[in-house]
Amino acid sequence: MTEYEERRPRQPIEHKTVVTRAAVVVPVLRQTQATEEGETVPRADESRLEEAVGLAAAIDLEIVSAVIVPVSKPRPATLIGAGKVEELKGVVAAEEIGLVIVDHPLTPVQQRNLEKELGAKVLDRTGLILEIFGRRARTKEGRLQVELAHLNYQKGRLVRSWTHLERQRGGAGFLGGPGETQIESDRRQLQEKIGRLERELEAVRRTRTLHRSKRKKAPHPVVALVGYTNAGKSTLFNAITGAEVLAKDLLFATLDPTLRRITLPHGTEVILSDTVGFISDLPTHLVAAFRATLEEVIEAELVLHVRDMANHDASAQAGDVNKILADLEIDTADAEHVVEVWNKVDLLDEAARAALVTASESGAKGLDVHLVSAVTGEGIDALLANIETRVAGRISDIALDIPADSLPILPWIYENASVQERTDREDGGVSLTAGMTAQARAELRRMTARYPDVRVASPAG
Repeated sequence: MTEYEERRPRQPIEHKTVVTRAAVVVPVLRQTQATEEGETVPRADESRLEEAVGLAAAIDLEIVSAVIVPVSKPRPATLIGAGKVEELKGVVAAEEIGLVIVDHPLTPVQQRNLEKELGAKVLDRTGLILEIFGRRARTKEGRLQVELAHLNYQKGRLVRSWTHLERQRGGAGFLGGPGETQIESDRRQLQEKIGRLERELEAVRRTRTLHRSKRKKAPHPVVALVGYTNAGKSTLFNAITGAEVLAKDLLFATLDPTLRRITLPHGTEVILSDTVGFISDLPTHLVAAFRATLEEVIEAELVLHVRDMANHDASAQAGDVNKILADLEIDTADAEHVVEVWNKVDLLDEAARAALVTASESGAKGLDVHLVSAVTGEGIDALLANIETRVAGRISDIALDIPADSLPILPWIYENASVQERTDREDGGVSLTAGMTAQARAELRRMTARYPDVRVASPAG
């Protein structure tokens, strides 16, 4: 090759999108199905299959086979029975399947054995969810959280299974002897990466905490949307805020949290937060890694639990969401803090809707319930009115009389209060009426120690 040819700009390479043909396998462990920890409502096998196919569709796989596999006794080597493995092997070969998704946690040994038997790559539920999260993350924080979760997942899957992992590196010590094995080296390198990511995420958490502390002092309480993935949170968020957050009929369409300030019907301002959707058996790595994101929910003044009432597994999904909220130390039975939003009522027939209305009138464990359709807008006005009634009571109005020599306090007031009326007096002073949260009022009392001539009273006073 000539020097010119080496320097000559190369033509862009055309990348053709290759769609992977995949099979979805849902093992149903009969002996543990009724007693799985945290599962308060039995989940239908067909619903599990539908959800697993939905997860696979979230990363654009072509699903050519989807089966439920009853498992009376899990096999340590492959989880499912030898006969079913042989049957799947035939399907994989006949359909030219490149990926088999097993909707159940697999040990590293089980995953490796299945790949060997089936002649295709195998991904378990945790690996699939990590793959989806990796594709959905858009912000630096989201990518850090996914990478951390993935590394923790990898660390748990380092096993002494391949001969190359038994290679040893000579040590640098004076006593000589064998060095660290390859698996020890791999584990050490993973741990170093995990430590670095944890430090970066901690910096993100500190920044987020600082932003939250500023919001607490301002009269803009946070209202957080939570719910099972694909319950319609983002569609509801868009309907309320007029934003254009990605709202697709996909599992985990939203990953990074989105915040918008909105004005409620009678002028009260709040910050609405759209968060990542929850799911059953959410991997521990992800719950831990996404703690910073979920802290938006922990710190919220009000939590709106959005439920897909057109889904026949709505009760089981609600149980999964409540379990994760409980892990975050959120009291899901606190009627002052949690409101249930029963979404997608536009998809129900008259009988189902009537039954839902009856159920909502009796309340959900004492919680307020709102029937809404994020698509048609039905019920949203009543929901917003309820939010305003709850939130407005936590903000009180005060009247301030600020003399001319105390005007340097004004920027702080505008940053930490909602100024409703202002009168600029002839003497150079200012009279204000403003709404403040309890925390901002406490801070104001400390501020007036520096400005003793500022007078604070209720508007009527």
